[in-house]
Amino acid sequence: MEFTCGFYFLAYWKVCFFGIFMAPTDQVVWSANQNNPVRDNATLELTAEGDLVLTDVDGSMAWSTNTTGMSVVGMNLTDSGNLVLFDKNNATVWQSFDRPTDSLVLGQKLKVGRKLTPSAFASNSAGGLLSLSLTHLGLFAQIETDPPQVYFSVWINFPNTSHDSNYIEFIEGDLALFMNSTRNGSVLSGFDASAQYIKFESDGHLRSYQPDGSERGLGDDLLTPELGDCNYPMVCGKYGICNMDRQCSCPTSSDGKSYFKPVSVRDPKLGCVETVPLSCEASQFQTFLELNDTSYFTYYRDPQLTPDLANIEKESCRKACASNCSCTTAFFLNDSGSCYLLSQVFSLIYLEQTPSNSIALIKVQNTNEVPSLGNRKKSSILKVILLSCSVGSLIVLTIHYAVKNILALRRQEVDEVEEDYPEQLPGLPTRFTYDDLLAVTKGFSKKLGEGGFGSVFEGTLTDGTKVAVKRLDRARQIKKSSLVEVETIGNIHHVNLVRLIGICAEKFQRLLLVYEYMSNGSVDRWIFHKSKGSFVLDWKQRRKIIYDIVKGLNYLHEECRWKIVHMDIKPQNILLDENFNAKVADFGLSKMLDRDKNQAETTVRGTPSYMAPEWLSATITEKVDVYSFGVVVLEIVCGRKVFDSSQNEEDRYLLDVFKRKAEEGRLLDIVENTCEDQQLNRPHMVNMMRLAAWCLQGDFSKRPSMLMVIKVLDGVMQIPDDLGYEFSHHTLNIDARVGQKNVDFGPTISVLPSILSTPR
Repeated sequence: MEFTCGFYFLAYWKVCFFGIFMAPTDQVVWSANQNNPVRDNATLELTAEGDLVLTDVDGSMAWSTNTTGMSVVGMNLTDSGNLVLFDKNNATVWQSFDRPTDSLVLGQKLKVGRKLTPSAFASNSAGGLLSLSLTHLGLFAQIETDPPQVYFSVWINFPNTSHDSNYIEFIEGDLALFMNSTRNGSVLSGFDASAQYIKFESDGHLRSYQPDGSERGLGDDLLTPELGDCNYPMVCGKYGICNMDRQCSCPTSSDGKSYFKPVSVRDPKLGCVETVPLSCEASQFQTFLELNDTSYFTYYRDPQLTPDLANIEKESCRKACASNCSCTTAFFLNDSGSCYLLSQVFSLIYLEQTPSNSIALIKVQNTNEVPSLGNRKKSSILKVILLSCSVGSLIVLTIHYAVKNILALRRQEVDEVEEDYPEQLPGLPTRFTYDDLLAVTKGFSKKLGEGGFGSVFEGTLTDGTKVAVKRLDRARQIKKSSLVEVETIGNIHHVNLVRLIGICAEKFQRLLLVYEYMSNGSVDRWIFHKSKGSFVLDWKQRRKIIYDIVKGLNYLHEECRWKIVHMDIKPQNILLDENFNAKVADFGLSKMLDRDKNQAETTVRGTPSYMAPEWLSATITEKVDVYSFGVVVLEIVCGRKVFDSSQNEEDRYLLDVFKRKAEEGRLLDIVENTCEDQQLNRPHMVNMMRLAAWCLQGDFSKRPSMLMVIKVLDGVMQIPDDLGYEFSHHTLNIDARVGQKNVDFGPTISVLPSILSTPR
C-alpha cells in the first residue's frame, strides 16, 4: 500500500480539506478538518514552535495539532498511512492514528474514548449525526441526538485500566479486540482478508474496501448481519417506514387522512415530512396516528435505555407525549407497559411477518382544525362576502374584486420569496427542517433578543452544541434583508465574525438562520449597566473588544473578494463569547460591492445616532462603518450611551459632550467611574477617544481605514493632530414628541434611496 497526503477539493460544496489518501485511487482515509472546510489557497504550516496549523485564506485557523512547545522537530507520513510529528529523539509527539475520522486502515487502533464519524458533508442527511464509538462498556453505533439513539451495540466491559491499553484494531482482515494490549481472540467482524481499510459511512454502515477503492458489499458490513436492512436509522429517512422487503412508505391514518408526504416522490428512501408542521402554539389541535406492529431501533438495541414511563397504559403514554411540546412520537410496548418519548424520529420498522406488541403514536397537526394561513384568510374573506350579501350585490362584487387582488398579491409575495430560497450555500453543510428547529429551540420557548427583522431564540443541537436561531417575522422581510444576510455571511469566515451554522428555508415557512451561540450576549449589556455589585469590564477587556471589532470590519472591507459594508455597527450587533472575544453580527443590512465598480444603488440604512452624516448626500463608502465604529468606541470607553434621555438636555448626546470636553481639554470627565483600573489607564483612554474622534470626522475622506486603525492600535501609526470635533449627527438623530411623551426612534431603519460607492 502507498499513502499520500495533501489537499482535496469537494466540487459540490466548493470547499477544501487536508487529508491522507490511499493509492492508487486517492481514497480519503483521514481528514484533518473533516467538518471545518477551508477555501482554495489555504496553507498548512509546521511552525517554528512545533505546531502543525491549517490556515484559511483569511488568516483564520481551521485546524491545529496543538503541539506548540512540545519539542517537535519534524513530520513524517509512514508507510502504514500514519501522519506523525516527532521530537529530536524520534519519539512520537502526535499522530493521526490516535485521531481517526471515518476510517481505520490496517494496523490502526480505535481506542476507548475515540469514535468514527462520517463527514457532515456526506450526501446522507444524517451523516453529521452518526458515530461509531468505543467506550469502556463496548462498541456503539448511534445517532447523536439528545439523548443519543443507539442502533447497534457490542458489550465488552473493558477492565478498569488505561484507555490506551484497551482498543479494537483492524488487523489481518479482522476487527479484533485487545484488552490490556493483549489480543484475546475475539473478532468483532471478519472482513475479506484483502480489505485494506474500513469506513463508517454516512448511511450508518461499516464497510470494507479494497486498495482500488471498490466496496466489498453488505456481506462485509459489521452491522448488517445482526441488524438487517430496516434497522438503520436513515434507511427510509425521517418518519419513513421500512418493511421487510426494504420498501419505504410514509405514515398514513386508518381513515385515509394524509398527514405526511414523501420528501421526493421519485425516491421514497429520502423520508417523509408533515403536511402541516407541528406547532406548540397550536397544540390543542394536535392528534396522534396510531400504528400497530411498528417498531423502532432504539428501545431494544440499547440495553442501558430505560423507558421514560413504566407500567402505564397506552392512553397515559399518549397523554405524556401530548403534554410535552418537544415530544413528536411515543412508542408503547404492550407487554411491559413501557413508554418511550422521542423528540426526533428517524426510520420506523413495520413488522409485517412478525407482529410485535410495539405501537407507534405519532403526533400530527390536525389539518381540518388548523387551516393554513392562506385557508384562514380565504375563510375570513368568505364570511365577509356572505355577510355583505344582505347589503347588496354591488358590495358583494366589490369585495370579491378586492379579495381576488389581495390573494393574488399574497400569492405573488410568497412566490417571490420562494424563488429566492437558496438550495445550497458553499460552506454551509447543515440544512435544517422547520421541525428540527422546533425541537432544537423547544418550540421557540427561550427568546434571546428581538430586532427589526425578527426574533432570536436559544437552542441546542443534538450533539449538545448551543445555537442561536434567528426567525424572520414576515415573508417580504426574507427577500429584502435576511437573504442578503445569508448571501453575505454564508461566504465569509473570520474569527471576529459570528459564524452561520446553517439555515432552514422550507416553502411556506419563515426563513430561519442558525448561528453559533455567544454566551455573553451583546456588548451593550456589559458597558451600560450601573448596578452596584455587577461585573464590570476592565480596561484590558474593553480594549480587546475594540480590537476584535476592528479586525472583523477590516476583513469585511479589505480581505473579502467583495467589499462588504455592514451598515449597522452598534453595541447590540457586537456579540461576546464565553471568553469575551467580540464578533460582529447581524448582516441583514449589509451591502456587497464589486471592487471593480465605483458605485451601487442602495437605501439609507442603519440605526439613528450611529449613522454617518454623508447618508444625506449621494456618496456612501465603507467609511460609514468607520463612523459607526467611532461611536461604539466612545460608548465602550466612556460607559455611556450615545443618546441618554435621562441626562440634562445639553448632555443627552454623547458626541455633544465629547466635543465640549475636547475643547476644554477634559476628556476624562465623560468616562464613567466604573472601571477598576481606570486611574492607571487614563492616558490609554484619552488616546482611544482621540482614535474615535478620527473615525468620526465629518468629511469621510479624512476618516481612517480599518487597516489604519489596526496600525494605530498596534503602535505603528500615530493619530493625526489636526482632528476636527464638529460631529454632524443631529440630522440623523431622529427625535420626536407625541403629545407630552418623547419618542425614541432607536430601531434600525432602511428607507431612502441613495448611492453606495467605493472610495475615491
